[in-house]
Amino acid sequence: MLVALAANLVIAVAKAVGGLAAGSPALLSEAAHSVADSLNEVFLLAALRRSRRPADRRHPFGYGKERFFWSLLAAVGIFVMGGCFSFFQGVEALVSGGEEKLGGYVAGLIVLGIALLAEGASLLRALYQVRRQGGTVTGLRDPALRTVVAEDGTAVLGVTLAIAGMALHMVTGQVVWEASASLAIGALLVYVAYRLGRDARDQLIGEAADREASGRIRELLRAQPEIDSVEALFTMKTGLDSALVAARVDLVPGLDSERVEDVAVRIKRSIARTVPEADQIFLDVTDRRAREAAESPAATGERGGA
Repeated sequence: MLVALAANLVIAVAKAVGGLAAGSPALLSEAAHSVADSLNEVFLLAALRRSRRPADRRHPFGYGKERFFWSLLAAVGIFVMGGCFSFFQGVEALVSGGEEKLGGYVAGLIVLGIALLAEGASLLRALYQVRRQGGTVTGLRDPALRTVVAEDGTAVLGVTLAIAGMALHMVTGQVVWEASASLAIGALLVYVAYRLGRDARDQLIGEAADREASGRIRELLRAQPEIDSVEALFTMKTGLDSALVAARVDLVPGLDSERVEDVAVRIKRSIARTVPEADQIFLDVTDRRAREAAESPAATGERGGA
């Protein structure tokens, strides 16, 4: 990732120099895009390092949600530094007009061509990693990898839009083509930022584990001969590969306290084997008949008891 960060910074500087020399709004928009990507990679490096810290007294469930927090900051960076600046460049070009400088535009197109090759290679590597995880881009569990794929995909599309806008501006002499490219790049970045931010928000608030994992846990609980019924099951992601599981179950009548303790330990171990990411497991075990007796009107002193 450090190599990718250095490459992004070099590309950002090249785009900025070319954009200023040519007075190209599309190239300047892509420079802001590269700067935002560089900042986001810094955030992702921080997320990878900080999320691996072990649990402590202040954070007993660990630091796995650090990835979600830094991914949210990355989304904000894409929106502010990339999307808003691109909109500004597009609107300014439409209002003030533009004057192309052929020599600067040729150099800018060369820079964009090199950037397109670099970003395309990075996207292919990210998609290969997605394939190794056996998932799809929309179904990725790792917010850091999901952010990288989104960044690389938008980078390729953004560079393509900038090349098209600059080329059409050179051919027709109409700045509207390049301004439109800047606005399109801004809209693309705002959309990506929204999607990434929405996912990070859900995970920070406390998103449940995926349905498949929850289904396996519920089936395992129902299959236990000592469990009469599963009253409630709650799950929450506490990190990329960690989740909290809390279940309220009613046991069959007649179990003594020692047997109940043995059953609870066995069930927890079974859940941990079935769903490896469930590293925090809590069981609330009750005897239905004892609970109903305790809640009866006769036991509580309410009128109407038999």
